Amino acid sequence: MYKVVQFVSARGEDFVEEFVRSFPRKVIGKILARIEYLARYGPEARPPYVRFLRDKIYELRLSHGALEIRILYFYCKNEIVLTHGFLKKTDAVPPGEIKRAIGLSAEYFRAR
Repeated sequence: MYKVVQFVSARGEDFVEEFVRSFPRKVIGKILARIEYLARYGPEARPPYVRFLRDKIYELRLSHGALEIRILYFYCKNEIVLTHGFLKKTDAVPPGEIKRAIGLSAEYFRAR
């Protein structure tokens, strides 16, 4: 089992927590189940549940009705660090979301 942690900014912002809390209880349960899957399988997790994007950034994927829910993450030793979540509205992950995850990853490693 891998340890899953949520990135918290220097100002105390937990972007994953804020994102997940924006959904109804039923959807939150599905998101938490997908995070548990990631914790169980880590780098062995496979599509359609996860996908490598670039620059050591991965996406955790979940569809619920018309919603395409994504949470981006990276690995730090035996930890999985969730950076932030968003609703995907196009076929490709917006480059700005990947850049945001890369920036949060850099901030995470600077703080360590």
